[in-house]
This record gives sequence, C-alpha cells and structure tokens, in this order.
Amino acid sequence: MKGKLLAVLLIGIMIFAVGCGGGSSDGNNAAETGGEKKDEPIVLRVSHTLAPDSHYQAGLEKFEELVEQKTDGKIDVQIFGSAQLGSERDAIEGVSLGTLEMTLTSTAPLANFSKAFLVFDLPFIFTDRESAYKAMDGEVGQKMLKDLESKGIKGLGLWENGFRNLTNSVRPINKPEDVKGLKIRLMENPVHMATFQTLGANPTPMPFGELFTALQQQTVDGQENPLIIIDTSKFYEVQDHLAMTGHFYAPAALLMNKKLFDELDADLQKAIIEAADEAKKFERQFCIDKEKELLEKLKEKGMQVTFPDKEEFRKATMPVYEQFQDEIGKETIDAILNM
Repeated sequence: MKGKLLAVLLIGIMIFAVGCGGGSSDGNNAAETGGEKKDEPIVLRVSHTLAPDSHYQAGLEKFEELVEQKTDGKIDVQIFGSAQLGSERDAIEGVSLGTLEMTLTSTAPLANFSKAFLVFDLPFIFTDRESAYKAMDGEVGQKMLKDLESKGIKGLGLWENGFRNLTNSVRPINKPEDVKGLKIRLMENPVHMATFQTLGANPTPMPFGELFTALQQQTVDGQENPLIIIDTSKFYEVQDHLAMTGHFYAPAALLMNKKLFDELDADLQKAIIEAADEAKKFERQFCIDKEKELLEKLKEKGMQVTFPDKEEFRKATMPVYEQFQDEIGKETIDAILNM
C-alpha cells in the first residue's frame, strides 16, 4: 500500500514539473516575440455621402493623415464615403447615439438637432466666402457647435461645402419667375423648403444617395448644390441647365461622438482638434482652387450656364427671413448680417 502511495506521489511531482516547464517555455516565447502585445489603435470611422473625388474626401484624407501623424498611430481614422454608412441624417443620429464615431455633413440636416443652424440656410445671407468664414470661425459658429454637446455631439469645426447653384432639365433660369412650377430636390431642411416654395417651385426632400436616379428618371426636374458636387456627382449627365444663383452658402460640419471624445487622453484630444483645424483650412482652399476650373468643365460637358441677377432673387426670398426670425433668433441673424 505504501508502495502504491509512493508511486502516486512521484507521478504527481512529475506532472507538476512538466507543468512548470511548460509555463517557463511560454514565458520564453513571449520574450522572443517582443514581450507584451502592443495596444490596438483607436478606430474612428468617419462617414460622408459624397463621391471619392469630392472635397469632403480630400479634406478627410488630410485629416486622417494629420491625426495618425500627431498621435503616432494611436488613432486609426477610417473614411466611408458615398453614403456607405447611410444618409447625412442617419450619420448625425449615429454620432449622437454613439453607434458611429464621426461624420462630415452639410449643416442643413443639423437644424433637426439645433435650430440655430438654420441661420446658415437663409437665402443670400452670405455673398462672399470671407464673411462666411468669419461667421463660422467666430463666436456665432462656435456657439452653434457648442450647443450640439447637449445632443451628445462634439463639433470639431465648420468646413466648406460652398455656394449652392440651381440645375434643372426643363429650362434656363434667368429670373425668379423661371423657377415657378419646377420640381426641385432639396435637403430635408425647413428654410430650404420655404425658400423654394416662396419662389413658386415644388420642393421635394430626398436623400442625396437617391438623387442621381431621380434626376435620370425625371422624378424631379432639378436640384441645387455647389459646383464641386454637381461635377463629382456627374449631374451634367442628367441636367441641361445650370443657373449660377449662389442662393445658399453651405458649410460642412465635422462631428464626433462627445462621450468618446471626452474619454480620450488629453494629448489625443488636442491632436484631433489640431488636425481638424488644419484639415479645415486645406479643404476650404481645395474648394476654392477646384471651382476655378469647374465652370468651364461643366460647359464643356454640355450644360447651358446662366448668370441670374442675384439681387432680384434676394428680394424675392426676403419673406423667408421674417418667417424664421423667431425660430432662429433675431440676434443671431443680425450678428451675421452686420458682418
């Protein structure tokens, strides 16, 4: 009996020794492969709805480069364009809820989250880029971004979308009366809708991803967008007439989920803010440079271009200011007009 007990004890000792040897071997392997596993980078998916050769994509690629450089690869920015992750409104809601990290979006859908953004949509409130930049980068624009924080959104800056112009497949536009009766696709924005209703058009809200097909099938007669979007979206293939109305100036907002931003280390937050500001300047200049060549290109593609009297259009749309004055705030409107 004692012999059997001794044998069992010897077997136990041998098993223990083998186990310890196995652990020691694993430790050696870890040392040979560099020790502790390196932390995975923080992934920031950023969504937009425009084409791969758009100003949004160019600006975000610059942002990606700067963020990864400034954080030494600790943050991995991944860009999803062409509405791969949904419409602008879907993306904004995703950022607000935390199901999407970031988006670059036109400000028009933001009116559903903060009425103050409606001021940027008033017709002809800006007549030049300098005034627009001053408003966006100054107290007015920064307050609007700050107000989004209550919705769970961190505003990283207002980039460029550009002055919006009108295209259609029915007739040339030279005066406000020419817009009457046209079925125009618009973003889901009350000021945009009211502006074209005032001009006598039939405004039709529609996600951007559905627009080309709707123009092609003549579900709608026309649309309005900056030249760079008209070009990169190839609207010249399904639209004959381009009117250089410049009726709205459209910023673009770079947004991030606030909870995620707040959880980052201070040095990473600083890097993101700096990268967003530098990329904003790059993207704005990209738009300016691009537009210089676009008008001639669109003419070469067969579009007939007209240059309506903007003052006539401004006077025709002034009732929209009165309609939204209480909702936007007279002080906010006056602050921009006084610039």
